[in-house]
Formats: sequence, C-alpha cells, structure tokens
Amino acid sequence: MEKLIITAALTGNITLPVQTPYLPLTPKEIIEDAVRAAEAGAASVHIHGRDPKTGKPTTDPAVYREIAEGIKARSDVIVCVTTGGTADMTPAQRAQVVPALKPELATFNMGSINFSIHPIAERYKDEDYKYPWEKEFALSTKDFIFRNTFGDIEKLCNIMEENNTKPEFEIYDVGHIYNLSFFIRRGIIKPPVWLQFVTGILGGIGSAVEDIMYLKQTADRLIGSANYKWSVIGAGYPAEFNVATLSIIMGGHARVGLEDNIFVERKVLAKSNAELVEKLVRIAKELGREIATPDEARAILGLKGRDKVNY
Repeated sequence: MEKLIITAALTGNITLPVQTPYLPLTPKEIIEDAVRAAEAGAASVHIHGRDPKTGKPTTDPAVYREIAEGIKARSDVIVCVTTGGTADMTPAQRAQVVPALKPELATFNMGSINFSIHPIAERYKDEDYKYPWEKEFALSTKDFIFRNTFGDIEKLCNIMEENNTKPEFEIYDVGHIYNLSFFIRRGIIKPPVWLQFVTGILGGIGSAVEDIMYLKQTADRLIGSANYKWSVIGAGYPAEFNVATLSIIMGGHARVGLEDNIFVERKVLAKSNAELVEKLVRIAKELGREIATPDEARAILGLKGRDKVNY
C-alpha cells in the first residue's frame, strides 16, 4: 500500500466555541495548531478562517493569507483551503480565496445537500455560549441548503484550473459521485482525482462500514479505481477513528481534526489537533501502514508544489 496521507481539519465552520475550549480561532492559534499537527504526522492541513475577534467563520482573504503565510513560514505541510463557506455566503464569496492565494489544494463540494448542526443548540444553555452568534448560527442550519449547483460546480472548475489548484472533491453522498462522473465524462474534470468521503453529517451519508463500502464501490464503478485516490472523514466520536481505521486497511487515506470531532477518547476532549493526529498515527503503525510526509503526499496527489502558491 502507498503511504498514508493524514489530513488535519483544524477548526472548520461548524464546530462551535461552546463545544470545546481547545478550538483554534485566531490566525495565530490556527497556525500553531497546524504546525503541531504537521509535526505529529499530518501531511495536509485543511483550513477555515475565523474572525479573530468573534470566532465566527469568515472568507476574508486577508485572514486566510495570514494563516497560510504563517504556516508556510514554519512548515512544509500542504495547505488545503476551504471553499465551503457558510450559510450566508454566496458561491462566489466562498471561492474568492482560491484566486487570492492560488493554493496547492482546495476543497470542492460536489453537490447540494441539507446540511445541519441544529441539534447542537439543544445541548447547551444560553449562558454556556462564549459568543452571541453561536446559538443562532446552529439553529439557522435547520433550514440551510448547502448550495452546490451544476452551474456553481462548473464555475469553480474554471477557477481551480485558472489557478492550477488541485480540487479535493468533498463527497457527502453517493449522488455526488454521479455528479463527478458526469463532469469527467464531459471533459470538464480530468482524472486522476482526489476524493474525500465526508460521512456522518446530518443531511448526508452515514459512517457505517456499509456506507463507506458503498461509496468506494460506486467510485470504482463510475470513475475507475485507477483514476482516483480517496480519503475518508467520520463526523463525531468514535466515527472519526472507526472510518479512518477502515480506510487504512482498505488502502485509502484519512482525515481527523477538531472540525470533525472534538474527542480523543469517549468523553475526553482533545486538547489539540495534534493529539488527534497522534492517535491516528498510532493506529496506522499498529496496522503496518507508513505515514506520508508532505512531499510524499504531493507526489501521490500530483500537486504543483509550495513554491507555486501566491502566499
């Protein structure tokens, strides 16, 4: 098997500060967590920006630039920026970070879904929240449709190609593989492609073994096993480590991080993203899978290299 690419998803936009005091929010905190995660074994770090004053998700290119430059100055880890945005952002706003930074890798969502975290609001009292926006943010997702239309996808394909940024295709459900296959057949997306199977999000596919197997079998059938590399995300605990272990065994790759899961053990909060990476490294070594360095991951994924980014 090829070496394991570990991605660390550092902060995201759906983990709320009320959930854990260890969530990095400021650029300085995100940079520090990225460096530590890379030292622990992550080849790639997936970054979202947060408003340094309020902790609220933002797509301000200046925030992303500060984060990306800070990481690059201290580590050779791959920086994968998000184009996911939040409910109040247009597709154009979500994508603006790509031409601004011309990163090696950026997320690319392959279809629209209902995407909700509203049950989180039921777990906390009003006085528990650290920031006034958190509860309303969670509740608002009950009526949120995560928009990724065929038109949006085609426009983002052009943006990625113009900036020589490799897409990390986020697959939230089986239909998204069909969408990807359609664009490959049209010649708009060219294999080999890099897939992240995102599981366990309310509104998308679950994290059961059968779910992962079905995603993999569908990708094999529609895209061809030689035409893609894949990784898996499991939202929550223990799904994060369960699906990662399955992927390690099957020859895929894996993502962990506080964006997806805040626990290192049942009811034990992870104190950093590095702690989650360290656990995954231990699992991989027990199963005989070597860990890819950032440069080895670049070679596996066919990335342009850190010398060709705009930060």
